Amino acid sequence: MKIETNHIVKKYGDKVVLDLNGQYSRLLFESGKITGIIGSNGSGKTTLMKIMAGLISAIDGEVRYDGQTFDQDIAMKITYANQRPVLFSRSIYENIAYPLRIRKYPEEEINRIVRGLLEEFEIADIQKQNAKHLSGGESQKTALARALSFSPEVVFLDEPTASIDPKSVQVIEAALKRRNADTGLTVIIITHNLAQAFRLCDRLVFLNQGECLLYDTTEKMRQAQNTTIQEFISFNAF
Repeated sequence: MKIETNHIVKKYGDKVVLDLNGQYSRLLFESGKITGIIGSNGSGKTTLMKIMAGLISAIDGEVRYDGQTFDQDIAMKITYANQRPVLFSRSIYENIAYPLRIRKYPEEEINRIVRGLLEEFEIADIQKQNAKHLSGGESQKTALARALSFSPEVVFLDEPTASIDPKSVQVIEAALKRRNADTGLTVIIITHNLAQAFRLCDRLVFLNQGECLLYDTTEKMRQAQNTTIQEFISFNAF
């Protein structure tokens, strides 16, 4: 699914937190690509992602999904996961199965899909554990497996690997790249990890104080002459 934003503006009270009306007033998140959103804390990254995911509304501008406006059909094709996943007080298996159950998948199909995800995310041996009692890496792997269970067209990820162990990061990144290559999954990810951004992403959006300073390939981002971008990359060098 292709997502296009046009002239997005968002305020909280009198404070403008996002104002995409400059050079990059139109952002195109291409179908089947991995796009990263980077920038300092408070730059508007999560606000932009939540608007695109239909979780909050902009006060101006529009978002189009393959040329259409947001509706329930679109909502059923996308999924959102953040760095503090909300998991049910049930087993890992049942957490992953939940999106399939509400979509009324046959039980045999649910079992096949969930078991495949448990193996892929290396959590099959703890599948009966209550998801409320997991480590950070286990929680994130469970949350992403759940998000991918129903084969969405778009996955929005807000810092999915922040503060988790390197092995879990590797498993999560591999799963995203595999889905992107095999099914054309559109991935939109917020990350403060520049090494991750350059490993995973085809293109990057750089936000600063609610404005977009650059939207281009990872290579062009590395070579950007903008002082704010240079300082950000230098400070977060890997």
